[in-house]
Amino acid sequence: MGRKKSARASGGRRAKALPEQRARLPDHQTHSPALRESPAPWTHFRCTDATGDEDAGAVAQMENALWLPMAMAGALMPDAHTGYGLPIGGVLAVDNAVIPYAVGMDIACRMKLSVLDMPVARLREKRETLLAALETQTRFGVGGVYRPALDHPVMHEDWGFCRLLKAERRKAAEQLGTSGSGNHFVEFGELHVLETWGDLPAGRYAALLSHSGSRGVGGAVAQHYSRLARTLNPGLPDRLRHLAWFALDSPEGREYWAAMELMGRYSEANHALIHQRVTGVLGLEVLATVENHHNFAWVEEVAGRPAVVHRKGATPAHAGRLGVIPGSMVAPGFVVRGRGEPRALHSAAHGAGRRLNRTQARAQANWHHLGQVLAAHGVTLLGGGLDEAPCAYKDIHAVMHAQAELVEVVGRFVPRLVKMDTF
Repeated sequence: MGRKKSARASGGRRAKALPEQRARLPDHQTHSPALRESPAPWTHFRCTDATGDEDAGAVAQMENALWLPMAMAGALMPDAHTGYGLPIGGVLAVDNAVIPYAVGMDIACRMKLSVLDMPVARLREKRETLLAALETQTRFGVGGVYRPALDHPVMHEDWGFCRLLKAERRKAAEQLGTSGSGNHFVEFGELHVLETWGDLPAGRYAALLSHSGSRGVGGAVAQHYSRLARTLNPGLPDRLRHLAWFALDSPEGREYWAAMELMGRYSEANHALIHQRVTGVLGLEVLATVENHHNFAWVEEVAGRPAVVHRKGATPAHAGRLGVIPGSMVAPGFVVRGRGEPRALHSAAHGAGRRLNRTQARAQANWHHLGQVLAAHGVTLLGGGLDEAPCAYKDIHAVMHAQAELVEVVGRFVPRLVKMDTF
């Protein structure tokens, strides 16, 4: 059906060169500067699903962030829920600063979808073969490593520009090509393409979808630089201490930015190897791909000025840009094209968003009921945990309805064979 085509969102690319002219913070903070006299403007794209839930904690965290002295604008996506510092689903534009916890713990957490040259009927007819490929060609969780390690050009880059990455490189090499635990997955499903994109005609296709990030090394980077940022901003009030920052042109800011970008390329490499291994063992051709980060920071223009836009659990949705927004293990995901809405800071939701935290989900769900839900939707699950049961998530259709002005749907992905970490 043709040669491989690729349509990427913004994840994994090197950021633009940083603008030279802008207001600057001191290189080394010895005290916290005064907060804004009034909060920066923001827009809330509300989603009230069938449960009537709205996360008040996420709203409070977003409002707090807008008092930061360098805050320029903010937006809260319809899948928002409480996180650390900036809420999941929070987008924050700031002047000449980068905030490690506003990027997130799993730096460059990312989606990738590969459209396959395989009849949709084979999802059922070759079910056992496809499940075996997921079992043998993926690794998940803390113990998910490859020995000997897989190879990719990202591991031949300079990891020695900071002591942390130099120390973590061996672990990163072993975890290369693997997935995290929690809500990370690799799954086969049916993709209904609603309109032509690139050389891919509208129609029904089998597809492979993955969700993962920068693994243990990304978490180590986030923790190290967040602690350092708090040390350099000791006077922040408790409600803002997880939003401690670096001036972008400080030594610490430049080092964190370089580490974040490397984690972006490392996450991209993880997905590339996952898809290569699974499709390779099956002898499948990839017709098209769509991929994007949803925990990252980019230098962009906001209201005519350069800004650092942090998207924590938010999908880039610039005008014309493709991205992937997943649902749950039984709910559909969507390939979307951004509309470039300025009020959303060119962003959209990164998924359905949690309705229940993990403790609440484990208390409410049970394996018998989960089995019934999976069977009703025609989904086979390998691994997974009750904290990822569908009841833990908002209604993805309500989320998509709430962001109709942010993205247009160009494809709908229905999961069929799902692999997650085993608990």
